[in-house]
Amino acid sequence: MQIPDKFHDECGVVAIFSHPEAEKLAYLGLHALQHRGQESAGIVSSDGLVSRVHKAMGSVADIFTEDVLSKLHGTLAIGHTRYSTAGDSALLNAQPILVQSNKGAIAVAHNGNLVNATAIRARLESQGSIFQTNSDTEVLVHLIALSKEHTLPEAMADALRRVEGAFSLVMMSNDRIFAARDPRGFRPLAMGKISAIDGHKHDTFVFASETCAFDLIGAEYIRDVKPGELIIVGPEGVSSRFYSTAAPQSSCIFEHVYFSRPDSLVFGRSVQTSREELGRQLAREAGVDADLVVPVPDSGVTAGVGYAAESGIPFRFALIRNHYVGRTFIEPSQSVRDFGVKLKLNPVRSLLEGKRIVLIDDSIVRGTTSRKIVRMIRSAGATEVHMRISCPPTISPCYYGVDTPSRKQLIAANKSVDEIREYIGADSLAYLSLEGLKKACGEGEKISYCSACYTGKYPTDIVDIEEIQPASARR
Repeated sequence: MQIPDKFHDECGVVAIFSHPEAEKLAYLGLHALQHRGQESAGIVSSDGLVSRVHKAMGSVADIFTEDVLSKLHGTLAIGHTRYSTAGDSALLNAQPILVQSNKGAIAVAHNGNLVNATAIRARLESQGSIFQTNSDTEVLVHLIALSKEHTLPEAMADALRRVEGAFSLVMMSNDRIFAARDPRGFRPLAMGKISAIDGHKHDTFVFASETCAFDLIGAEYIRDVKPGELIIVGPEGVSSRFYSTAAPQSSCIFEHVYFSRPDSLVFGRSVQTSREELGRQLAREAGVDADLVVPVPDSGVTAGVGYAAESGIPFRFALIRNHYVGRTFIEPSQSVRDFGVKLKLNPVRSLLEGKRIVLIDDSIVRGTTSRKIVRMIRSAGATEVHMRISCPPTISPCYYGVDTPSRKQLIAANKSVDEIREYIGADSLAYLSLEGLKKACGEGEKISYCSACYTGKYPTDIVDIEEIQPASARR
């Protein structure tokens, strides 16, 4: 098994209220969010009286056949798609989680990570609670069920006040949808609407991790769920409350660097706009005399467009990505050098031969993939390879819902920029500055970002969960 050399977001969530085919809209929404998770997916639906669940390992299209969806028929639904981490491929951790409690049916789908989940779980287990998964999300379900508050919205608000970290949640009872974000707004969650048509009397309200899901199902973006907000959508309409006092906003800047699709609005801002500006700012800070700008597909494409536009150097797709590489493959017994990268990328020799190349990517994590790509471009005849990265050096793990290596595995935490350049074999290497990153992503009055992976300064008081909590417990 190859160790991945990219950061990976752990999941995407979607919710649908008041639609005659809610389960199908949830399915389509998960399709649009498939880039946020490819290990497992699940949908919980309700007809207003009874909730039903189906979840499995694999991709959304493989899991939800017509027969499966027909058994999930309902007017409201929530869905979840999840990313795979090593040692973590288990159906028991698939979401949404559906339980029957003293407050009725409760279903929860979660994007993020609860940094105090281990301590809460230990306390609840000592009091007799029995957990069915090793997911931090299940802690929240227990807190809701055990809350002394009498109504479900109050119990949810009570539970949300007891957890700390990153969470964008969609939740469901038999007849209501709930959506919430943590007080710092780490992870995205947008609200949209499908106006009533074709004889359907009511507007359909939808929630999703990214607005690209709205585009597919024909929903109009209304606004983001605000940090610290709990939105309730039920038969009586839409209501909102803030369960927590305001905290300094710390939205994940890596959503704009890499995670989100360019066609999404995330934190109210166009991802495409941010990424092109990342490339432009990178060209201003780290220009180089060269013949071609070549992106590493797909992660470097939009920043590469910006770099080329600002620098005036021609942009070419000189690395072609194979989009049909599966999760497993058979390697020849006579080992082929850089086999894994060659499965996914192939150089266009006629474009690269004799050229000085600016190679654009969004990040360098371990450096192993970058090293192989640089070697591949040189083998195709490039005379120089200048690597440019559209974010600062990544020196710290994320504890807020991103699958990241430990500090000792992050190359920038252990080597200087020049040492990294030497390791990957580039003629030059430059990263975007932190100031340039924030400027390109529009930090200012309307938004403030978490940049802990670049600074090591975390916005919450955390324990070293990397030591006490396995990756399988993180969402």
